[in-house]
Amino acid sequence: MALTAPAARAVSRSAAGRRGAIAGTTTATALALIGAALPAPQAAGIGDHLFPHLGNPGYDVRAYDISFDYSGDNSKPLTARTVIDARVTAGPMDRFNLDFAGGDVRSVEVNGQPAGHARAGEDLVVSPQSQLRRGSWLHIEVRHTSDPTIKNGGWVRTKDGLAMANQADAAHRVFPGNDHPADKAMFTFRVRAPRGLTAVAGGLPAGRSRAGKDTVWTYRMGHPMATELAQVSIGRSTVVRSTGPHGLPLRHVVPVKQREALEPALNETSRQIAWMERHAGEYPFENYGLLAAEADTGFELETQTLSLFESELLSSRKYPDWYRESLMVHELAHQWFGDSVSPRRWTDLWLNEGHASWYEWAYGAERGGFSVDERARASYEQSDAWRKRHGPPAALLPTRKSGKIELFSPIVYNGSAVVLYALRERIGKEAFARLQRAWPRKYRDSSATTADFIALASEISGKDQSAFLKKWLYGKTTPPMPGHPDWTQKKPAKSPAGKTDASSARTVEKSRRP
Repeated sequence: MALTAPAARAVSRSAAGRRGAIAGTTTATALALIGAALPAPQAAGIGDHLFPHLGNPGYDVRAYDISFDYSGDNSKPLTARTVIDARVTAGPMDRFNLDFAGGDVRSVEVNGQPAGHARAGEDLVVSPQSQLRRGSWLHIEVRHTSDPTIKNGGWVRTKDGLAMANQADAAHRVFPGNDHPADKAMFTFRVRAPRGLTAVAGGLPAGRSRAGKDTVWTYRMGHPMATELAQVSIGRSTVVRSTGPHGLPLRHVVPVKQREALEPALNETSRQIAWMERHAGEYPFENYGLLAAEADTGFELETQTLSLFESELLSSRKYPDWYRESLMVHELAHQWFGDSVSPRRWTDLWLNEGHASWYEWAYGAERGGFSVDERARASYEQSDAWRKRHGPPAALLPTRKSGKIELFSPIVYNGSAVVLYALRERIGKEAFARLQRAWPRKYRDSSATTADFIALASEISGKDQSAFLKKWLYGKTTPPMPGHPDWTQKKPAKSPAGKTDASSARTVEKSRRP
């Protein structure tokens, strides 16, 4: 949950420090001169209903080139450098905002000149020396730190290093950018780490070199990517390579000592990709693989081309094989639904999780788990309770206490898969199958909306599905299930805290244990 930026050498700790000290003085002077004529810096956003302060107006990011310098200690900030190439889409502009809240800023340059910068909420407000004109190119260089110990940050501290889990709103606590899936871009990652550690990122390898006692690893993504889907792993890992359907390169990153235990799970990937291609069309990216992290996250994550898994989940025999394999397919399905086709707004998230849950159900059923009808009915019976607590699938509500968004809730997963089940019952299996292939083909490498999906469903089925789907997606109560008049809603059970019982929401991605 995203052109190729100019080549740049990896960050040197000492060089970055010296340059940061010099640029910091110049930047302070520039800020003082510009600030006198401008109002106080303010946080901005693109008006997303669920994350109103994420994303920034006025520019379109085309490429990120991000360098991390890792000392070997995952409790200390990384020295980092983020280069952003963007096109100005509004103007004239005297300043612009980047989403960034996860480290210290040492210097900022815009189009080769020192720029003023100030914090405003979780934004970095940048004031270039020259006014920005609409249609012009914008080259931004930020030297900063990236702190893996920040609460709710995007870094996951593993037993032997780090990995990323930026979904949904944590990428800007790792690197500055336009942290919203509506603005996808190309990515290059350069990671400097001590010898003996392996650094891997999404996409394809683009070089490896020595730098004193360290190694610098470079990776480039071959397709646009949302910031939430970025992945960088650093640790005592081994890379297991093989080939999938039609020669697709497979690359798995696993702890060295766990390679043998994880081999059975890794070997399932090729078969799963072939299965998904029969349903959703050709795999949309340049490679795929699993990243097995020694960490207790409580979730798995569809980071683009390199899905993040807890190594214990992949190797454990505490869970049925069908269950583990269906979770692997859930993250794999996201490569089509959520990664290649990203949500335009976070209220479109049901398109990601509903489809991934749908294929999780279908694959699990084929491998000996519950049938799709059983999963759909169990979820349908609780749909009203989920809607009441979390909102309808395409109109989620804020939480009642913490102020955070309950983005990953049962209504987004199983409740959204029930919507797809209802659509299939209405338009028929054949039309539904065509729709599943047409959606990722039409919107590949871009972002799309709920309205886009409704329009395509109408086109494929030959009948306007707007009224039908809007009731399912936005209604406060769940409509009758087509073809199943005996399906009814269960009366919500009350817990001591007054919360509804969601015990049969078996596979919510953020807490998915049977």
